[in-house]
Formats: sequence, structure tokens, C-alpha cells
Amino acid sequence: MLVDSHCHLDFPELSGRLGQVIESMNSSGVFAAVCIGVSLENIETVLDMAATHDCLYASVGVHPEHQEGIEPSIDQLVWLASHPKVIGIGETGLDYYWHKDRPEWQRDRFRVHIRAARQCGKPLIVHTRDAAEDTLRLLREEGAIEAGGVMHCFTESREVASAALELGFHISFSGIITFNNAKEIKDVAKSVPLDRILIETDAPYLAPVPYRGKTNEPAYVRYVAEEIARLRNLPVEAVAQATTENFCRLFKVNLN
Repeated sequence: MLVDSHCHLDFPELSGRLGQVIESMNSSGVFAAVCIGVSLENIETVLDMAATHDCLYASVGVHPEHQEGIEPSIDQLVWLASHPKVIGIGETGLDYYWHKDRPEWQRDRFRVHIRAARQCGKPLIVHTRDAAEDTLRLLREEGAIEAGGVMHCFTESREVASAALELGFHISFSGIITFNNAKEIKDVAKSVPLDRILIETDAPYLAPVPYRGKTNEPAYVRYVAEEIARLRNLPVEAVAQATTENFCRLFKVNLN
């Protein structure tokens, strides 16, 4: 049993063929996927998908790159998180790759998400790009250890992974880990305790080898598990079992 802990099934590359995507996912042994919220404008679509399909869950949040539309409040995020299929707060975090010149609004928004997660008792789903130092600082300052969470699509160093683990966070690996040039990420995947690893696709992006450059989907999370198994010299079944148990424990989900 596998779980795709982070995907965007509401995005146009996948939403028009959702039934086919779910069928392919289930036939590949992927029993659940989390459709991640990235804006308040489209959150109803995400929630409807999760409510309609037993194998789908949802999160609520506003992505750090999202500049237009409604700015989230703590109360609004907590209210949305009361939906029975919402299991986390995010995607949230910091992205200085695109916003080097005025990141303060991102930091304010990130603090709102952390406070909402603490208030509703649901874990954070954290995006960080070119912003690891500030991401970790805000997580510490806002007491994110109380909520816990996951560093999604991890592309940072061992040192950043260790700091996140000390905060009680999990580390999630995407299809990037299958790329030949992802040597540092492969090294991190060998060092993170197995009981703190999650796997994801970030579909429709970052398709793993052998589908690199094509539209990604939850069925392909198996290739992430297989690469972690290869790196750690483990049976893929052991990685599947561990990452699924980690997912269920972190997000308080029962897949039985």
C-alpha cells in the first residue's frame, strides 16, 4: 500500500480526467492521495474532490507564490480545516526564488498558517525554496513543533533536514529523487530515519524517471518508493509500509 502525500489533482492537467487518474492510482497500489490547497479561490474544488472520492484527502492553505486574491486569516483556515476530509494546513511556507525583493508578506502569511495549525491541531505542509534559514526560524519562533508537519518536496541539505527533524517534522521526497543529478537529495534520503519519511508526486509536476518531462500523477509515486528502497538497500514493500504508516500517524488517518 502506497500513499501520495502531496498532489494537485484540481490543476487542469489532471482535473479533466480525474476518474482515469484515480483508476490508474488504485491499480498501481496507491490507496490514498492528498489534494493540496494552494489558494482560497479554488479551495471548494479541492474539498469537493476529497468529499466525493474515498481515496482522496485535502489540505487548506495559500501557496507562498500566490499573490492575487483572498489573503487567509487564522479563523478562516481553522474553519476550513474542520471539513472532515481536511487533514493538514498548507501548502504554506516561503519561496524566495521568485520573490527576493519583498518577502515580508510571505513571512506574515506563513505565521498565519502556523498559528492556524497549532489552533486546529493539524500538521503543516511546508514549501521552502531558497529560504531554508527563514523557514526554520519562523517554525521555531511560532512553536510549529506543537503542530508538526512535513517538509514537502525536499531539496535541501542534510543540515536542513536535521533541523526540521528536531522540530518534529517529516521529510517528503518527490520524483526529483529519481533524477541522476539529485545526488544531495539521494544522500539525505539515506540519512533520514525511515519512520520520518513520506513520499509524494507533486503532480502534475516533477514526474519521476522513466516519465520525466511528462505529466505526473499519483500512480507514479511508486517510483519514488522504489528509489528510496534502492538507496537504503531495502525491499520496496518495507518502504511502502513505513511511509504509509508514517502518513497515517502524522495526519491521523486510518486507511484500513
